[in-house]
Amino acid sequence: MTHSLQVRIEGHVARVTLNRPEVRNAFNEALIAELAATFTTLAQDPTLRAIVLAAEGKAFCAGADLNWMKAMAGYSWDENKADADKLAAMLWAIYSCPVPVIARVQGDVYAGGVGLVSVCDVVVAVESAGFCLSEAKLGLLPATIGPYVVRALGEQASRRYFVTAERFSAADAHRLGLV
Repeated sequence: MTHSLQVRIEGHVARVTLNRPEVRNAFNEALIAELAATFTTLAQDPTLRAIVLAAEGKAFCAGADLNWMKAMAGYSWDENKADADKLAAMLWAIYSCPVPVIARVQGDVYAGGVGLVSVCDVVVAVESAGFCLSEAKLGLLPATIGPYVVRALGEQASRRYFVTAERFSAADAHRLGLV
């Protein structure tokens, strides 16, 4: 593993920390693979009672790394589908983890970051945290994260934020049931 993800186990609690603060903890192919592998492994540990998912730096997760997205622009349909499948597998590894996953959120949570939070069992956020499903600004749909976000926010709120890319506060996220 690289240093983009830190994993520590202390007693019955695993702490998984996104460690790419220079890019606001944005996903790239390596981080997605590391998260999937880490949660698949942690799911097998019968001694764990909780997993805390956190992030270093000012942002929790800014979604996809723009440099990675630029590289993907030249991918074939099959290559793009394979990447989407890897993201889906990572989200499923966290969502289906039998150990409760607690997101500890600070700063901004954008796009795929909202998906990442949505697959956690419990989400705790600082008051100043901000959320945004910003894919619409790029002409994209939040398709892969969509089912998890709809479960977490509810259908009507999801429809609104999917198409408007409005930023919403931690208080709004709490009111909607995400936090």
